[in-house]
Amino acid sequence: MIADALKEAGTRMNKAVEKLREDLMTIRTGRASPALVERLRVDYYGAATPLNQLAAISVPEPRLLVIRPWDPTAVGEIEKAILKSELGLTPSNDGGIIRLPIPRLTEERRQELSKVVGRRVEEGHIAVRNIRRDIQDDLRAFEKEKLITEDELHDGRKKLQELHDKYIAQMDEIGKAKQQEILEV
Repeated sequence: MIADALKEAGTRMNKAVEKLREDLMTIRTGRASPALVERLRVDYYGAATPLNQLAAISVPEPRLLVIRPWDPTAVGEIEKAILKSELGLTPSNDGGIIRLPIPRLTEERRQELSKVVGRRVEEGHIAVRNIRRDIQDDLRAFEKEKLITEDELHDGRKKLQELHDKYIAQMDEIGKAKQQEILEV
């Protein structure tokens, strides 16, 4: 029973770490990466569609993204979506291809993005803490229903805390790596 609860906690916490990793990939650093725009939502025939389902995204140069829509009529909508996003990038198109130059980050923008990373990591911490709280509630319920003993409850909570600490440390590492990448000139 405790093992199942801990397994569920591990699975949910791992998903929280993966979600953080995906979120941080969308934060702009000094170099071009398709992950910056892949999940950008484009209004395509009335449906909000991820950009990676509408176009091929490539990186021909370190500071340039090229977006080739499969439907040339979508170029205008893709351009609007990029301009509306919080990326701060200005696309240029030649009718069929969108070029997205990635300018160098100013020191002020680097600091700002570093703070954004810190906030996203903290949101991840909160998600892991909420999972820990849910599982602790489950363990308390098991003990209340006399399904486990008080000692088993104590051991389960200890193992849950170790699991929590492990995933929090992973999130911190991911956040520090992203902040170093952003602050790198």
